[in-house]
Amino acid sequence: MQNNENKVQKTDRKPRFEKRNVQKADDMDKKLVDVRRVTKVVKGGRTFRFSALVVVGDKKGRVGMAIGKASEVPAAIEKATALAKRNMVSVSLHNTTIPHEIIGKYGKSSVKLMPSKEGTGVIAGGAVRPVVELCGIKDITAKVYGSRNKINCVRATIEALHTLRSAEQIAALRGKTVEEIL
Repeated sequence: MQNNENKVQKTDRKPRFEKRNVQKADDMDKKLVDVRRVTKVVKGGRTFRFSALVVVGDKKGRVGMAIGKASEVPAAIEKATALAKRNMVSVSLHNTTIPHEIIGKYGKSSVKLMPSKEGTGVIAGGAVRPVVELCGIKDITAKVYGSRNKINCVRATIEALHTLRSAEQIAALRGKTVEEIL
């Protein structure tokens, strides 16, 4: 009888293997976008460290990014995750997409975000996709112009999402009703 009870308890465990580069932490999902090995030249030779770019989001309209540096990759990821949670921004969403078209710029990277019909999916590549997915946007089209540097693309995307305004926010700024604006 005890053997049957032990078997039931063993099956209650969570899955041993999860999706790579996506982890749950405090109701937040995180994705590792880029890891780089950076070098500092000193008198005794070179010192190697690792730089990790991490994007964190709750899939409900909040997203953040950060870069962490450490002598080992896991420590760099951990630092970046903690910083990203502190640097979260809120995003205006309209159902499963964004309210209007917008362009975000950072450095020589420009990211154009365009709303799409429901069911289109996320049509974005490179470093823009993890930001948009972790934000909770399910239908969007994105295009990167200029530099495709991952850090600059992520920052340009977050800057664009942060400057989005809903119809209610614009109406409040102008002192009009939503119907007058639409």
